[in-house]
Amino acid sequence: VVLVTQSYETLPIELESLKAPLQDYSSVDNGLGEEVVVLKVPGLPGNRLVYASTGPVNRDYDDVRRFSDAAVNGVNRALKAGMQRPLLICPSHSNYEKNTLVAALGALQALYMPIEVREAKVKPTQYKVCVLGLWVPHEPLGQRLVDMASALESGRLVCRDIGGSDPERMAAPRVAEYVQNLFRDSLVQVEVLSDVKALEREYPCLAAVNRCANTIPRHQGRVIKLQYCGEGPIQTTLMLVGKGITYDTGGADIKAGGVMAGMHRDKCGAAAVAGFFQILAKLKPSHLKVVGSMAMVRNSVGADCYVADELVVSRAGRRVRVGNTDAEGRMVMVDLLCEMKEKAVEEVSPQLFTIATLTGHAIRAMGPNYSIIMDNGPAHSTGNATQWQKAGEVLGDMFEISSIRREDYEFHKGKSEYEDILQCNNLPSTATPRGHQTPAAFLIMASGLDKHGVDSDKPLPYSHVDIAGSSGPFPGVPTGAPILAMATNYILSNAH
Repeated sequence: VVLVTQSYETLPIELESLKAPLQDYSSVDNGLGEEVVVLKVPGLPGNRLVYASTGPVNRDYDDVRRFSDAAVNGVNRALKAGMQRPLLICPSHSNYEKNTLVAALGALQALYMPIEVREAKVKPTQYKVCVLGLWVPHEPLGQRLVDMASALESGRLVCRDIGGSDPERMAAPRVAEYVQNLFRDSLVQVEVLSDVKALEREYPCLAAVNRCANTIPRHQGRVIKLQYCGEGPIQTTLMLVGKGITYDTGGADIKAGGVMAGMHRDKCGAAAVAGFFQILAKLKPSHLKVVGSMAMVRNSVGADCYVADELVVSRAGRRVRVGNTDAEGRMVMVDLLCEMKEKAVEEVSPQLFTIATLTGHAIRAMGPNYSIIMDNGPAHSTGNATQWQKAGEVLGDMFEISSIRREDYEFHKGKSEYEDILQCNNLPSTATPRGHQTPAAFLIMASGLDKHGVDSDKPLPYSHVDIAGSSGPFPGVPTGAPILAMATNYILSNAH
């Protein structure tokens, strides 16, 4: 048994039998609520109890992550103790409606096994435990919880597989293969674009970044297009573009000083897009259409790499001067965003998004555990960012909100007659004022979305999501952000 709760004193009557051993332990150790402990309790399954307290949950500043954090710690301790059939018990909490589901997702996060380890078959099983049990007071509720946790975790597993794997296992062609196999017998349609001439014609900014990697067949870029269409009349159309940089050397502006390690994680935006489609495939929400593009490109350095000072004409016809080749994320997404913009005018209630591990500034500004969302004018008028933030709080997929200001547009205006738009300055984002907001303005300007603002004939809501901080630690396992917030906002909220 792995018990996750705020205090054993408040356990419900059904769990009364767990109180006595914890009271006995607390009589000799005041630190019971501060560290995970393992108790020998004759009569319990396995004769052991792992107690992982959330600690006090302060409503002024705490959130539901206390339960997932405690579950991660509890399950890790259970694994260390050699447990193979942990039963997770997390009684409901009056202030957090979904705390049991959140704890289950925390436990599943601790039980994730990387795809390289699964495929290497170096261990006798692909799983860390035989089974994970979930205690609930009523069986129908339990089945719903298990089904929901399984669906959400299946999406996070896809996100972790793609986002966390090394630059060769998840090089662009192999990501395409993984995604095609994943959705082979599902409601998700997959199209893969690999022809370099087509990429140059349709997505010139992406093709510039791909130019160097394209000389190595196993590193050649791919655009992976996904589509899901739910039953019934469509009420909302989501259009998602994910940054999928399989490895970011920085290009000609090469990352120096030891900061290149971990750059295989620069594909977590595209990984999140694939993970969200996996949840769609499992839960099959009605009245929802989702279109996705994964920009899978390696930012390599070499004789044929794109360089600062180059002029590239975007799909929208804007002349873009490259300021720094390490600002490749906005380059690979901007033409795909432009394509979404072209299609959006024909869709029902379209909402456009870019999702990317885009800037170190996002981590500098908000810390390592928060996604950042920022709306254009039409999205802001509907309160989209606030909706995402509220949705994220339900399952602990947390967001901070930023605004796109006039200075961000000024920053990217061409500085000479040669160019319409400057892609970036020649400093890292962490040394650039408003370093995580300005890229959103670039994406709007270079894609032509600036012609679809609040005062236009066809306003298009667009939001940029920077997950550089929330995507997960390295070394470590990707979190799967922001797909729990997306699922809550667009699937679970309409499931009742």
